[in-house]
Amino acid sequence: MTERELAATQREHWEQTYGEHPAMYGEEPSEPAVHAARVFRSARARQVLELGAGHGRDALYFAREGFTVQATDFSPVGLKRLRETANAQGVSGRVTTAVHDVREPLPLADGSVDAVFAHMLLCMALSTEEIHALVTEVRRVLRPGGVFVYTVRHTGDVHYGAGTGHGDDIWEHGGFAVHFFSHDLVDGLADGWQLQEVHPFEEGDLPRRLWRVTQALPR
Repeated sequence: MTERELAATQREHWEQTYGEHPAMYGEEPSEPAVHAARVFRSARARQVLELGAGHGRDALYFAREGFTVQATDFSPVGLKRLRETANAQGVSGRVTTAVHDVREPLPLADGSVDAVFAHMLLCMALSTEEIHALVTEVRRVLRPGGVFVYTVRHTGDVHYGAGTGHGDDIWEHGGFAVHFFSHDLVDGLADGWQLQEVHPFEEGDLPRRLWRVTQALPR
């Protein structure tokens, strides 16, 4: 399967999953989002970009915490649910959405946001080259001193090496393709940044094993 075919298959799979399970992650924010809000507040951030927002549990949390949030995802179904919930929670004035595939340049001006958050977005079915290109885009849209918090499943995860291999440390299990991160990849993505933290944690029933990475641009 080519990279383009894998990307198309995963887009269809996520769109179907979001449609069939509108509350698949629940309404409470993820622990990485709670951590990120503290980091962003300490950095005096106001505008937050979330990549891969899905149904929006974390984007909505950021909005409730007083941030202005731009939420992106490649799923119109997920973002529609996000907007509906934002209206119900009374935070629609602080949330905007955009359908976007992270393989494309971000639809934002240079230096236009204070902080970027991505929970398990970078470890989707993206090649190493595409991941580096995405982080370059994140750097472009962040202001000097801006903070980037992301989480990824890593090569110590129980599903690494299981299921169908697509090369480049991408393994598909249960219909979901994951790019499992190595320490070298994390270090490479932090080149030119201030790498503040690589925090290991677990999530879910397996449990999934992840790293929470916090890095900032020099002022």
